[in-house]
Amino acid sequence: MTSAAPHSPGAPEAPGGDRTPEAGQPQHRPSGPRWGGRTTTLVLAAGAIVLLLVGATIGMALKPGTSTDAVSVPASDSVDAGFARDMIVHHTQGALMAHYAQENTDDPEIAVMGYDIDATQTAQLGQMQGWLALWQLPQVTGEPPMAWMGSDGHAHGSGTGATASAPATGSDGAIMPGMATNAEIAQLRDARGEASDVLFLQLMIRHHQGGVPMMQEAADHAGNPIVRNFAGKMLETQQSEIAVMTQMLQQRGAEPLPAS
Repeated sequence: MTSAAPHSPGAPEAPGGDRTPEAGQPQHRPSGPRWGGRTTTLVLAAGAIVLLLVGATIGMALKPGTSTDAVSVPASDSVDAGFARDMIVHHTQGALMAHYAQENTDDPEIAVMGYDIDATQTAQLGQMQGWLALWQLPQVTGEPPMAWMGSDGHAHGSGTGATASAPATGSDGAIMPGMATNAEIAQLRDARGEASDVLFLQLMIRHHQGGVPMMQEAADHAGNPIVRNFAGKMLETQQSEIAVMTQMLQQRGAEPLPAS
């Protein structure tokens, strides 16, 4: 999980003009030890999702009429298209926060987590951009964020009672649940060391939590089985990451932020 045009996922900007590295430029990958235990599982899960994306690209290249198993192109107002558009925006901010975490930390564990989230979410948003291109659907529409989840604001059939909160005006950057405000992004950009680590964990936990209703909706109701599977795997991975980041935050003597 008021309309604001999504930022271009290829080059997200923070207030003050900072940009993530351009495609093809090397990113800093820490040489410190990988996460142990549960965090290693998360790294493997992220790799599995990247493999899923490759398979999804091949599957989505099949247009109706080329195979008896080919899937139909969804409508612009479908769950499939709405999920792709809104999750591109959500992931773009997540990748930006993860990039700042890598750059500003002195902790190898945080650096690796930031790298893995950045790489995974960048790959996922690229895949979703590819879907919209293959479906010949616009990446930006005049619809409010999360309108595809129902005009009543409820996530259909999620079984959790979750609702899609009314989006903010967008003037503060938090146009969907879980997203950080422009002021919070600026604070993370400027923080260093442990202060950066704590703020990153707090913002990313809330960010993941805010995306859960969208992922659940797509996993339950997308018309395309590839989109349903993609959303379901994304949901599993992010829920695991929430648990690990919550534990890491507690180890640093801090607590998660209230859900937005």
